[in-house]
Amino acid sequence: MIYYDACLCCGQKNIVPVFFAKDFTVSQEQFEILQCNNCTLRFTQNVPGEENIGRYYQSKNYISHSDTSEGLINKLYHKVRNRTLIQKKKIIQKQTGKTTGAILDIGCGTGAFLNIMQKSGWNITGLEPDNAARKKAKELYQLNIENSEKLFSLPAQSFDAITMWHVLEHVHELHNYIEQLKKLLKPDGKLFIAVPNYTSYDAKIYKEFWAAYDVPRHLYHFSPMAMKILLENHRLKIDLIKPMWYDSFYVSMLSEQYKTGKSHPAKAFINGGVSNIKAVIDIKKCSSVIYVASYL
Repeated sequence: MIYYDACLCCGQKNIVPVFFAKDFTVSQEQFEILQCNNCTLRFTQNVPGEENIGRYYQSKNYISHSDTSEGLINKLYHKVRNRTLIQKKKIIQKQTGKTTGAILDIGCGTGAFLNIMQKSGWNITGLEPDNAARKKAKELYQLNIENSEKLFSLPAQSFDAITMWHVLEHVHELHNYIEQLKKLLKPDGKLFIAVPNYTSYDAKIYKEFWAAYDVPRHLYHFSPMAMKILLENHRLKIDLIKPMWYDSFYVSMLSEQYKTGKSHPAKAFINGGVSNIKAVIDIKKCSSVIYVASYL
């Protein structure tokens, strides 16, 4: 287990406990979440190291690896996914100013997003640590996905776009990853980082039951302020923050189940909707957000 005595983002030691959250997906274990009072990053304490965390991903319900459509929540996820994939493609094309180019997707899971980009004419590279997910990508889309270890051997300045869709919160070597992403970007390239946002309304409602804490798989829990400080520490700047409107509903449904033991879809839909209404006023309060970044 890894014990932190300082913030993983800014290095300050002004860290305080927030609460304990449960791993509802695999182990049922409790993990403590702490917050840095300097940069506002939250992080999971006593997380397994890279060599031991793999077992916490071994569940048929872990959708990014298994592509499962079992159960109401996962069925809804799949119905919405095709629309969100197209939206992601449009965001990338608009922000890079390119209809085609070279794209790297880190933590690409079973390859659904890369499949869309390849069909649109992009030169794709996908990295994924889970062997089962890589095999699924080959089976579903005939994609040859590489192990994530290849990240540090890719040629510098070779990508117009680098995407991490709900991946950065899983990465143990946070600063090494960000620095490598910067090296791999072309001078006019764009970095797209999607992460949950614990400052959202749905996170405040569900507290330790908020599904997007997803301990211990999520090592970090970002606020917009923490992300800004992290990227600026690596000479990167946030150009744009985009909302991920569907996430509030998906996360609220899971959170409701974790909190009460039942799905309560109507209540979850209301909570997700209220969260989105509040985020219309302030995008930085959306349940999940996409940060579009470039060289400072």
